[in-house]
Amino acid sequence: MSVKIGNIDLGEFPLLLAPMEDVSDPPFRYVCKQGGADMMYTEFISSEGLIRSAAKSKAKLDIFEYERPIGIQIFGSDIESMREATEIATLAGPDLMDINYGCPVKNVACRGAGSALLQDIDKMVKMTEAVVKATHLPVTVKTRLGWDDNTKNIEEVAERLQDIGIQALTIHGRTRAQLYKGEADWTLIREIKRNPRIKIPIFGNGDIDSPEKAANWRLEYGVDGMMIGRAAIGYPWIFREVKHFFATGERLAGPTLDERVEACRTHFTKSIEWKGPKVGVFEMRRHYANYFKGLPDFKSYRTQLVKEENIDTIYALLDEISDKYANIEPISELA
Repeated sequence: MSVKIGNIDLGEFPLLLAPMEDVSDPPFRYVCKQGGADMMYTEFISSEGLIRSAAKSKAKLDIFEYERPIGIQIFGSDIESMREATEIATLAGPDLMDINYGCPVKNVACRGAGSALLQDIDKMVKMTEAVVKATHLPVTVKTRLGWDDNTKNIEEVAERLQDIGIQALTIHGRTRAQLYKGEADWTLIREIKRNPRIKIPIFGNGDIDSPEKAANWRLEYGVDGMMIGRAAIGYPWIFREVKHFFATGERLAGPTLDERVEACRTHFTKSIEWKGPKVGVFEMRRHYANYFKGLPDFKSYRTQLVKEENIDTIYALLDEISDKYANIEPISELA
């Protein structure tokens, strides 16, 4: 049976690309879509930034037809600002609106946004209702188990947000206090899915980093789909590998060196096209090591790629890597 968010048909068990700050931009989303992601989200966007027409926030509204279905994710601490931001974001033409109630970082949570709303469920409900009423699009939410081990209130959150109109919920299996440390605990996610009151799709998030784990957790926790984040950085093939394992029970061969180089080259090209040469070159630097993880004696190339500013030289370095390691396949990141 297909999983649907509003009228968006995501197939039987969708794999979603998580919204990640400074990562999930259009260039990264492009390679992940090629890698098999079923639905994607923008980086989270400040509601206050949208209202002030801040350049960085406005740029994050850029979406492209090949990315669909795609959601714009917003965050904020003020209900009226979130309502206004929803109206602005809706005009950008996404397929859905998503609210971030999960970000744990200090400069978000300590300002009353992101996971901070887990400490004030009444305000979270009012804010969500304002967003739902401000757009014709389906509204979804991404959140965590609770603020800390003593306040795991995700069951109340799920029921109350469903009651005021959200159409899907993604749950990261950690509390805000955990940040990204320790192991994600999906047992409460399973309880939400089993709750007879819950009718909307429930997606699990946290620590999905291999096809085997995805398959095992699909059976164990019974979620409607999975959201994958950090494991896709430098390895957009994880989506196709998980899907292949679901279909066959066998591990798909990892990407060849040529596929790694080509994906990195595509990501780099898109980065320059979208951000301009200076910023595009600079912000691509965080990705090189991930694309070529497992290649022996790669440090010198990584150093050159990170330091180099000339676009043609970077393309030449990627060609050189392709030639030098032609007969040496990298160790799969998911091995």
